Amino acid sequence: MASLYSTCFCFSGSLPSYPLHNSVKTGRGKVRASGFCFPPLLPASTPKLHVRGKAYPGDGLPEIKDSSLVVCFGEMLIDFVPTISGLSLANAPAFKKAPGGAPANVAVGIARLGGSSAFIGKVGEDEFGYMLADILKENNVNYEGMRFDPGARTALAFVTLRSDGEREFMFYRNPSADMLLQENELDFDLIRKATIFHYGSISLITEPCKSAHIAAAKAAKDAGVVLSYDPNLRLPLWPSAESAREGILSIWDTADIIKISEEEISFLTQGEDPYDDAVARKLFHPNLKLLLVTEGPNGCRYYTQEFSGRVEGLKVEAVDTTGAGDAFVAGTLVQLASDSSLIQHEDRLRDALKFANVCGALTVTERGAIPALPTRGAVLGTMLKSVAY
Repeated sequence: MASLYSTCFCFSGSLPSYPLHNSVKTGRGKVRASGFCFPPLLPASTPKLHVRGKAYPGDGLPEIKDSSLVVCFGEMLIDFVPTISGLSLANAPAFKKAPGGAPANVAVGIARLGGSSAFIGKVGEDEFGYMLADILKENNVNYEGMRFDPGARTALAFVTLRSDGEREFMFYRNPSADMLLQENELDFDLIRKATIFHYGSISLITEPCKSAHIAAAKAAKDAGVVLSYDPNLRLPLWPSAESAREGILSIWDTADIIKISEEEISFLTQGEDPYDDAVARKLFHPNLKLLLVTEGPNGCRYYTQEFSGRVEGLKVEAVDTTGAGDAFVAGTLVQLASDSSLIQHEDRLRDALKFANVCGALTVTERGAIPALPTRGAVLGTMLKSVAY
């Protein structure tokens, strides 16, 4: 996969024009309204898809036998990350193609750390969509709940990297396939098998995905599954700041675990000090088990019904912060899925969050989200080195 992850698109001079096609036959079936002709990703003998929402063809699905399964619901897309930081999108000489999307990042992150994960979401019935499915498969993520839309494209996001590794996004998704997931396409059996059901807020922006999200979370809750929520605020995708605030908070009180950044605290509280514990506690609803506040290189804060505190982060040289929060979530959930009692024992929770902090730190040292997610061995090795020094 190294060659796939490191693919760059270089643009210079004028681009050739390509004829538009109403439909293009590939080895997997028909792709509508394609502006480009792509070769099939798999041999022509691969089963074709002609039905909206059909699951990915093929065998080799990871069997769900682990009682610590984490099911991640939401978007999966392609990030185009500039090869040079500190330049605008227009001035970037080339882009690295990197699979991403917060819930998918978490699913892959958990699998890389040795956990059991599954992804539920929708991509286009196009080459990017099938590439993303292959990436889930190669990372041992169960993709039984993945659906393909023949009438919409896989979402794309162009990422601007500042010199300090922070980023801004420009999205191409009007509408993209992830927005079109319908309730009748959900794999409810997979959802009910989960120990933890994880999601964000982007899937709440438009119908029909909003209704699918709410139905999936309700099914999980009714089955006794722990609900994990990372709002993952992306203001450009919402109609307005007020609609974003209202949408994010609309499902706030149903979550058992919430991870949020200091910027998101400021946004949701309309400008209050995100570093004030009293402000953070305002977001702690009565049924919440764990509230986590990430602070980038400074680590994280944690709040439960009984105790609260801070865990220092690992200082590294940041190249690209995309996916750092998702890696942190993966590092947290992979441990909670195996032992939910961590939340009741502060010392053990702190150890778990130290591990999660290192997951996030290692991710910012490479470009792209999924390509940079660390393995369990890499995290433990880094922790041993930090102790030695």
